Amino acid sequence: MILNNPVELRDAVPPGGRLMGLDVGTKTIGLALSDTRRIIATPFETIRRRRFREDMTRLFALIETHGVGGLVIGLPLTLAGGDGPRTQSVRQFARNLVALRDLPVALWDERLSTAMVTREMIAADLTRKRRAEIVDRVAAAYILQGCLDYLARPS
Repeated sequence: MILNNPVELRDAVPPGGRLMGLDVGTKTIGLALSDTRRIIATPFETIRRRRFREDMTRLFALIETHGVGGLVIGLPLTLAGGDGPRTQSVRQFARNLVALRDLPVALWDERLSTAMVTREMIAADLTRKRRAEIVDRVAAAYILQGCLDYLARPS
């Protein structure tokens, strides 16, 4: 189920269930995992995109292995806050995913997350090659951490 508000994740995911962040791109899907208390997001893995069913087989295996109870998918809104082609593509990805497995899914505004993460990695003097290897999963952690911080605020 695609949730209307990220706060609904609190009720939809049982205690101890992790959240997984996804940065969905055309060539890769960056993944990040929360701890069981849903405080810290950690970059986890990058899935090289192939066919949707193959991507989902890998994703669902990771969800089972790591006790994931819900997903936070980065939504690449335009700078004006509207939908563009990438936004529509990510929304369709989320709909296709929940059609295969009914998981609570929250869409989280990820405007400029990859640019922010890349800027931080450049400041940390990571090589171009190393940045390319990890940028997607670090962006997923940035997205997930933003949602975790939001959920941790008092109601």
